[in-house]
Amino acid sequence: MGEEGTEGTVHLLCLAASSGVPLFCRSSRGGTPARQQLPFSIIGSLNGVHMFGQNLDVQLSSARTEDTIVVWKSFHDSITLIVLSSEEGTSELRLERLLQMIFGAMVLLVGLEELTNIRNVERLKKELRASYRLIDSFLVDSELIGDLTQCVDCMVSPEGSLLQEALSGFAEAAGTAFVSLVVSGRVVAATESWWRLGTPEAVLLPWLVGSLPPQAARDYPVYLPHGSPTLCLLCGPRPPLSQLDPQLLDRWWQPLLDPLRACLSLGPRALPAGFPLHTDILGLLLLHLELKRCLFTVEPSGNKEPSPGQRRHLLRSFYALVTATHFPPEPGQQEKVENAACLAQVPRACYQVSGTEEPGSGWRLVALHLGPRLLLLLLSAQSPTHGLRGLATHTLHALTPLL
Repeated sequence: MGEEGTEGTVHLLCLAASSGVPLFCRSSRGGTPARQQLPFSIIGSLNGVHMFGQNLDVQLSSARTEDTIVVWKSFHDSITLIVLSSEEGTSELRLERLLQMIFGAMVLLVGLEELTNIRNVERLKKELRASYRLIDSFLVDSELIGDLTQCVDCMVSPEGSLLQEALSGFAEAAGTAFVSLVVSGRVVAATESWWRLGTPEAVLLPWLVGSLPPQAARDYPVYLPHGSPTLCLLCGPRPPLSQLDPQLLDRWWQPLLDPLRACLSLGPRALPAGFPLHTDILGLLLLHLELKRCLFTVEPSGNKEPSPGQRRHLLRSFYALVTATHFPPEPGQQEKVENAACLAQVPRACYQVSGTEEPGSGWRLVALHLGPRLLLLLLSAQSPTHGLRGLATHTLHALTPLL
């Protein structure tokens, strides 16, 4: 949520909708966790004005002050989430999707039944503590972007087919259809059943793994917000976790230690070393809107200005802008148009110059929508504006086989 170089504070409030009792409050400042809490009087006022509107059949969804955006959202008439952000460049779309991910995280770890049928507020408060790590990971600086795009962050390994083959064999031997290989929060390979998981669990599960302390093996019960929000699922009683290491891990993964280490070395680049990209490209975001997968990197080349954190901020802000104003508002859903004339007016590309427009200064941002794919590029100041669409088209064609 927060980005390097974008000082600002984010406050997240969760309340019981019927009583207005606060269930928790989480905060971040400058992209890192913060203990700063809002006074109860402000919490009460924010919830009170929302409830006042509801009593008049008025849906209050957002408000702006000179330096802060406030977004309200109610879930199942039981939980109200409120987020306040003073971060530079933040948008209502970003905050709305943040609240969707936060509620998904709560369902993932507590279950929908506990959230929609609150019997004991104090007990629910204790149960929600288990979700704090995951919730906080959405409020702080991250190298991922699935929280905003609602698409699964992916990584492309040069040994992808080899890893996929091993993963499929491992899944069959383990007796489960849901297996994925996740590196630094990005999915490298997964079974077909895993890819069929709905939103938001397909995004939440890798984030959950990344938010937990490092551990060689772990049993972790979860609810699936889309597929099974009221039933807690475990990965089967057999084989026992104690047998997975000697019996299956060594058999399927010991021969692939070098390709696995190669995945770790990719890190935030997310693309194979040596993949041909134009030297003007400082960062890119490629989304497959039907498969709901994305590639996101701000380190495709050497160390240039701006910093990685600033690049992430620029691309995230540009994505929010073009999604809200130019392209379909939801991944995988084309806006309905009444006739061919309207369809012809739907934009396919746009660009923005960040900073001064003087030659050789500022940053270029370009978006290209072609079929099910959407590509966003952050380019250096040396990239001429008249060549942006051609560069984006060439880059999209090069990346298409990967996603």
